Amino acid sequence: MESNSAKKLGRQAIVEAARAKFKKDERRRKVLFLGSGAVVLAAALATVGVVVFGGSQGEPDAGPTPVGTIDGVKSFSELGRDHVLSTVAFPALPPVGGDHSADLTNCGVYTQPVDSWRAVHSLEHGAVWVTYQSDLPASELDVLTSNAARNSYEILSPYPDLPAPIIASAWGKQLQVQSADDPRLSEFLATYLQGPQTPEPGAPCSGGVQG
Repeated sequence: MESNSAKKLGRQAIVEAARAKFKKDERRRKVLFLGSGAVVLAAALATVGVVVFGGSQGEPDAGPTPVGTIDGVKSFSELGRDHVLSTVAFPALPPVGGDHSADLTNCGVYTQPVDSWRAVHSLEHGAVWVTYQSDLPASELDVLTSNAARNSYEILSPYPDLPAPIIASAWGKQLQVQSADDPRLSEFLATYLQGPQTPEPGAPCSGGVQG
């Protein structure tokens, strides 16, 4: 039979072995925990990197800020577009749209009034029709003529009993100004010559009737 001291030493050995195993397992758990944390942290940083760096580089450019509406421009909707054989009553004078002639007025500079019924067809193709009072000063008319010469989709003509010195008309849009130097006139031309309101953009403004 084993002595008491031998039994005591055996129990101590078992305890020490158990403690050693416990410490070894504890170290292993810490290593695994730290390793897992590092993987999670790395993944999180990678995700942040994609969001912060990849996102800022990958988003498309928002582009220029859209131009605001031009002060004083009147808009007209529900305009007929049929080709008719007789003149019609237009919603505005000068007209900005409506049923019109199958012929169009050739874009260009005119010193006499043109046929409104045909000019509306030109507006449908993206033209801007600039009309002026017959007594407009020559200096003002020179500015209008110079502008019209640069725009192949512009009609310039006098208009009888015009309610303002100068009126610019596009399909569904109209602006009255007191002077040819009013910057809104240039804005109107830049915005509505072949503008987004044009029913038939790209259709010709020539090959029709002269006047």
